[in-house]
Amino acid sequence: MKSDIEIAHEGTIQPINEIAAKLGIDQDDLIPYGKYKAKLPLKLIDKNKLDKNMLVLVSAISPTPAGEGKTTVSIGLSQALNRIGKKTTVVLREPSLGPVFGIKGGATGGGYSQVLPMEDINMHFTGDFSAVEKAHNLLAAIIDNNIQSKTRSLNIDPRTVHWKRVMDMNDRSLRHIIVGLGGTTSGIPRETGFDITAASEVMAILCLAEDLEDLKKRLGNIFVGYTFDKKPIYARDLKAEGAMAALLKDAMLPNLVQTLENTPAIIHGGPFANIAQGTNTVVATKMGLSLSDYVVTEAGFGFDLGAEKFLDIKCQSSGLWPNAVVLVATIRALKYHGGVPVKEVAQPNVEALKKGISNMQKHIENMYQFGICPIVAINRFTSDTDEEIEFVKQTAENMNVPVSVVDVWGKGGEGAIDLAEKVAKIAPNCLSQRQGLYEWEWTPEKKIETIAKKIYGAEAVDFTQQAKSDLKKVYDLGLDKIAVCMAKTQKSLSDNPDLLGRPKDFVVTVRQIEVAAGAGFIVPITGQIMRMPGLPAEPASEKMDVDNKGNISGLF
Repeated sequence: MKSDIEIAHEGTIQPINEIAAKLGIDQDDLIPYGKYKAKLPLKLIDKNKLDKNMLVLVSAISPTPAGEGKTTVSIGLSQALNRIGKKTTVVLREPSLGPVFGIKGGATGGGYSQVLPMEDINMHFTGDFSAVEKAHNLLAAIIDNNIQSKTRSLNIDPRTVHWKRVMDMNDRSLRHIIVGLGGTTSGIPRETGFDITAASEVMAILCLAEDLEDLKKRLGNIFVGYTFDKKPIYARDLKAEGAMAALLKDAMLPNLVQTLENTPAIIHGGPFANIAQGTNTVVATKMGLSLSDYVVTEAGFGFDLGAEKFLDIKCQSSGLWPNAVVLVATIRALKYHGGVPVKEVAQPNVEALKKGISNMQKHIENMYQFGICPIVAINRFTSDTDEEIEFVKQTAENMNVPVSVVDVWGKGGEGAIDLAEKVAKIAPNCLSQRQGLYEWEWTPEKKIETIAKKIYGAEAVDFTQQAKSDLKKVYDLGLDKIAVCMAKTQKSLSDNPDLLGRPKDFVVTVRQIEVAAGAGFIVPITGQIMRMPGLPAEPASEKMDVDNKGNISGLF
């Protein structure tokens, strides 16, 4: 069996101006990054087309550690929609180097449903992650510089500063550090740490900003800490937002590439869904809707994480709303949720499948809570039996949900024709309520409890003493009327990764709450979730190499 990178190398990649031409983009409007990548100016967004064209969201059930092919299905579906005559663009997030070198390896789809050039996209791409990292860390440097200053000090209390630094790599050793050691010329010693770049508030701001003016305003609203006399300090007080926005000027522009079948692909922004909002940028989605009849986009991890945030944060902020939502399910993940170890999920086991099917049922119930039009896509693996597939199909159909079996890894767009036809039938006729799960005007406690009880299925929410103290700060800052971005494990509907299937009678523990005033949400951190992941025992990086001609291997 060929690897993803081998399949990618065999594909015929077109010059980026030819891909742009499919979307009606004039060559003079392209900002090329080499021969096969380009950035797109925001002037191409046409607000008059946003509600006229079809937005299709792809989500998933709770995944196994390797994921269930949500990105692969998104790419395959976009290729299939083009095959049936629907002008379609796929809009995705940019991969983070954390999972690329960590547990997943490449994150650009797989098999015959990939985006190209896959090595570039997986590595440094057009430098957006680097720009986010630099803008974030510039603010950190400015904060410490002001604390050190004797002439321009804002009297910031270092004990109240929670703005960490970020790096686009899994590195658990950087979670908790001390800066400022080395004497009086090296700063004021204080405890801090690193988050991964995908969890940066600057990344969240980039993904929600409508233009450069909005970006700069949001950057200025970043909460930094308090003065010694309890006055709140924001990035604007440090005059940091202008320089930060300057670093992000090019990163604000969406990136155009292509799929293996030369379908246009816009890839922009890359927040994780378990510790951030998990969706690509608002401007990328609006760009896709301005240039094509259908946009297929994805939200990270399961419906309980990325899709909930897509609907409650991104859609409520931007005015967007999906016309159809595809839920990706796999036989192997359902058996995993039925108690089968990951190494054994390829073996036929209908009894385990029956035990684990409740996970999919809960996700479908969650979809109905938003009044959206769901479709289940069974991402077929070669080990799946007809009996197993028929059971999953029957379960979904019993819940009045259309089902399609797809093989986009092995067949590309051809393997999702049935799904594309179902989407093309449902999307234009979906009468959606455009209603989020909660009102932003509710108290933070009510919003958190609503998500935990209605989406996760929790019995109750427990706020630790630290979380209660953080909530007081939220109220004091007047930030109680903004959205909620839950940080929770992706491995379970609960906040405990060991509770598989559809857990019941559990309590979600909110350990602390971080403020992301610029992004416009608060971040309740549940269970043992970390905003700086660590590498696995056997990192994917061990299999990667580059030869003397610059050819990369091991990305899969």
